[in-house]
Amino acid sequence: MFYRFFPGVFLAFFLFVQLTGCGLWTKFEDYPCPNPDGKTKVTYTNFVKPFMTTYCDTCHSTNSMNRRGAPLAYIFDNYESVKTLKRRIFLRSAANNTTMPPGPDDPPETARMKLAEWIVCGTPK
Repeated sequence: MFYRFFPGVFLAFFLFVQLTGCGLWTKFEDYPCPNPDGKTKVTYTNFVKPFMTTYCDTCHSTNSMNRRGAPLAYIFDNYESVKTLKRRIFLRSAANNTTMPPGPDDPPETARMKLAEWIVCGTPK
């Protein structure tokens, strides 16, 4: 609503953020694997599948009874689909990116960091 009254200020802020590289989220490309060897013990089986089941599958499953507006293109039922959508998942739910899930029972920061680690360290099964 602020932008309706001050469109010039909003546009200037948006352009500043974009031109200076000061994004409001962490990009996949800007987040290195935290382990020096580039590997992780976090796997799809031991962490990511339970994370998706707990925080994402309510809306992003083929069996979801109420997708709450979630696009049909974003299904997280299996390893292959999660791996294919890893950049999108990272941008919305990993590291300090918190736009998904839309609350109120958001994953803790430690879980988001583990999800980020799994994605940037090679998505091991």
